[in-house]
Amino acid sequence: MRRRTKIAAGVITATLLLAGCGATTLEAASTSTPTAVVSTAATVETTSTVSSTVEGVDVDWSTLPTTEVTLTDAGTTITAAGTYVLSGSTTGQVVVNSDGAVRLLLNGVTIASSAGAAIQVDGAELTVIELAEGSTNTVSDAATRSDESIDGAIYSSDDLYITGSGSLSVTSNFADAIVGKDDLSILGGTIAVTSVDDGIRGKDSLTITGGTITIDAAQDALKSSNDTDAGKGVLTITGGQLTIRAGDDAIKAEQSLSITGGTIDIRTSVEGIEAPVIVIDGGTITLNASDDGINASASAIVTSGLSITINGGDISITMGSGDTDAIDSNGDLTITGGTLNITAQSPFDYDGTGTLTGGTITVNGESVTALTNQMMGGGGGGGRP
Repeated sequence: MRRRTKIAAGVITATLLLAGCGATTLEAASTSTPTAVVSTAATVETTSTVSSTVEGVDVDWSTLPTTEVTLTDAGTTITAAGTYVLSGSTTGQVVVNSDGAVRLLLNGVTIASSAGAAIQVDGAELTVIELAEGSTNTVSDAATRSDESIDGAIYSSDDLYITGSGSLSVTSNFADAIVGKDDLSILGGTIAVTSVDDGIRGKDSLTITGGTITIDAAQDALKSSNDTDAGKGVLTITGGQLTIRAGDDAIKAEQSLSITGGTIDIRTSVEGIEAPVIVIDGGTITLNASDDGINASASAIVTSGLSITINGGDISITMGSGDTDAIDSNGDLTITGGTLNITAQSPFDYDGTGTLTGGTITVNGESVTALTNQMMGGGGGGGRP
């Protein structure tokens, strides 16, 4: 559950409290002098602003304190708002539990947690994980944990943003690699994900606007999983370079999915892109799948109004042999623009209405000017006028 508070400049000072041999805890205090391994980071740029369009939260990090933290195996718990510059190695956890906004600036860290998630946000107004320029950061979680609901190597129960120009490698040994239980946004960075289950999952929403992202997931690669709250379970891609290998779905949303930009290379998948409602307005998409390439299908919450709409983009789909469909809508299929190059036995399959009014479509090397429905007893086709 989110907790929203007004952030006032200068009212929070970070200090380090050591409690026996337990985890390092960073929390608000009256003193202005950090102790132990923490020091004021005067050389760290803190003027960046992160905006949350979900709830209109704007944070000017220059108004909040900045603290340097050298990680030890004791682990670190952060309870005060501000920027924390993390470096060093630990087999412990970095835990955030704050009423304010927290920015974790990863500046060359290795977090190989032996207890559970490597980075765990129990609560925050919002959390930003920023990858420092030129830095290499490695994160992995334990294969077991006492609380199995914490199912990510990086896990946040509130809004999470990942940005920066450094690199981040995330390995999940328990379940998913990066999990946001509210809204998860990736704005930048070079991110490599290897997962024994799903790769990157934002429950309420997953938004990708930039970055170079490589995902090798045993199950779904990118996913927005809320199938109970209307208007959530939304996945949006507006930019970035994505390379995906998925054991199941490459890109999946439980309610709606939108692609307006970016370069997406789906090298292996069972189903490439799947959601009840799919809209593609742009981007460059190369898709390989063994079942359906682009699939509009019902979820637990969306059972009607299923559709695929393609208004633009450069899309290449290569399907495996057998009973496979390149573009399969369990509702309507509308193509108004874009360039589609399809290699498949069945290019189109739709249960509702098929409409083609624009775009350039090539199927198995031949130009196509009308949609042909491959489904036995399926809906009628709509030709281009």
